[in-house]
Amino acid sequence: MQSISAEELLTWKKKQLSKGGNQQSFSFLLDAVGGISHNELNLLKINSRDELILRKNLDFLESIWDDHLINSSPIQYLCGITFWRDLKLKVTDKVLIPRPESELIVDIVFKIFGKKSQKLCFAELGTGSGAISIAIALKYPSWEGIATDIDQNALEIACKNYENSSKKSNLKFRCGNWWTPLENLKGKIDLAISNPPYIPDDIYENLPKEVKNFEPKVALIGGEDGLEHIREIIQKAPIFLKEKGWLILENHFDHGENVKQLMSKNSFTSVEIMKDLSGVGRFTIGRYK
Repeated sequence: MQSISAEELLTWKKKQLSKGGNQQSFSFLLDAVGGISHNELNLLKINSRDELILRKNLDFLESIWDDHLINSSPIQYLCGITFWRDLKLKVTDKVLIPRPESELIVDIVFKIFGKKSQKLCFAELGTGSGAISIAIALKYPSWEGIATDIDQNALEIACKNYENSSKKSNLKFRCGNWWTPLENLKGKIDLAISNPPYIPDDIYENLPKEVKNFEPKVALIGGEDGLEHIREIIQKAPIFLKEKGWLILENHFDHGENVKQLMSKNSFTSVEIMKDLSGVGRFTIGRYK
């Protein structure tokens, strides 16, 4: 803990931002590690004589900021957490940092199912930090969910995030590749969701270094055309989904039509490409028969 005047903090902030980086990442650092929220930071400009208590001292915060600037390390990994929807999630380099656009997957679920309170079974394939499954499990406490991931380290992080977010027990975690951990649920799943690796090999090589050098490769690359994992998920989905069960996929920004065709060829109806907040066809949804 460190006691500091608002004026001193604002002067220090100006100095740090003069080194580089952006306001959003710096505000994240102050909130996640320093304990000063974005709103509190804005109020400091009005009440510059206030005294503040920082959870960590300025030297420690500066060391994180310097690492971020010098090595392009994602600020979320350096802080060990990220904020997603209304969740505070633990993240390490074993899981992708949940993107804001993926929040819309949860909104799509809400749009399809509304306020249905009856018991349904949902599964998320490749859960990573657990963000999507946790948000759905919290919204629908009567549902039973299973989140899978091929990486046991990722699952441990997801489990911890669920424990930190809920006192319920309606979400379980299983290790394995895509549908493999769900053998006992053939024909029983009402909803399956996945944000699989979908970046084509050639595009991966040109990703920003803060992504390519730090985030798990296995969670990003989708093969030569980016559809390797999506094909497998769609082709096997009819084995596991109930009739009229839904499949929701996040895909590469220019793959919507390809994913739509794959769904249609595998007995899905009501297939629709849905746009993210930038107007990009980021999600493809379909109903099995």
